[in-house]
Amino acid sequence: MSLKHIEAFRIVMQTGSMTEAARRLHTSQPQVSRLVSQLEAIVGFALFERFGTRLQPSIDGKRFFQDVEKAFAGLQGLEGAAANIRSFGGDRLAVAAMPRIAGGMLSRAVAQFKGDYPEALITIHSGAAATINTWVSSGLCELGLAILYGDDPPGMDVATLLNMDCACVLPRNHRLAGKKQIQAADLDDEPFVSFPVGSSPRERIDRMLQAQGVKPRTVLESDLGASVCSLVAAGLGVSVINPLAALEEQRNLDLVVLPLRPAISVRLAILLPPDGQRSRLVAAFTDHVKRVIASDLQHIGPFRR
Repeated sequence: MSLKHIEAFRIVMQTGSMTEAARRLHTSQPQVSRLVSQLEAIVGFALFERFGTRLQPSIDGKRFFQDVEKAFAGLQGLEGAAANIRSFGGDRLAVAAMPRIAGGMLSRAVAQFKGDYPEALITIHSGAAATINTWVSSGLCELGLAILYGDDPPGMDVATLLNMDCACVLPRNHRLAGKKQIQAADLDDEPFVSFPVGSSPRERIDRMLQAQGVKPRTVLESDLGASVCSLVAAGLGVSVINPLAALEEQRNLDLVVLPLRPAISVRLAILLPPDGQRSRLVAAFTDHVKRVIASDLQHIGPFRR
């Protein structure tokens, strides 16, 4: 007994005509008749009573048809299940990102993703870079989005999305705000808003400034880029920060964002658990993040490597 036998029988029952069944199945009437006869031989009883060219379902045929319909209802249920899986219905994806990325680029990627896959549930967690590493490596989050100031985090699968140079951020009325770019020497003895000692951004920035013989005066520290930019906009000092955070904050704060020389390179990267199997959901979401980067980050031209 094959699906062709069952399908031919089912459509003949629905239409009451082998000719119409042949039309719907895109085959010939003799082929439909042959399939029905073969099915009758297989099941061991007559499915139809024949009166010349007319067909009348037999009692056994009617009973068999009921079970056939149940089977096709099950197949339609499988189609629905497949559609649900295909659209990530009921699937959850936990994504971690640094606060400014979580509130900016990541939120835009999620909005686009939900437009294509409204049944998927996305949870956004925000935290510092070290926290993101912990969440992803422990499996709390399936994917992380972070700014990397140095080597890849140990024990993590890293995919670099964008290579950039750090920006110098200054208050709008600062004496250096009119320059086209900031030289490290311009920051000597300048009030400086920095990141906490021991953090990756602080180490990279201090290393470059020390190599240039430059000693700014650190007046404040914060581990959040948004806070750094707010303190700078308040006129408390200048700072060096990744360009994504700087340009995002510039939308709402009275800041000047300029290139810095010598450059301090940083990367926007996706962090994934090591040696983990990548689900279709992770792959699809990653594609949306890449599309947002391609369309949304054209404005970082001077800082893009």
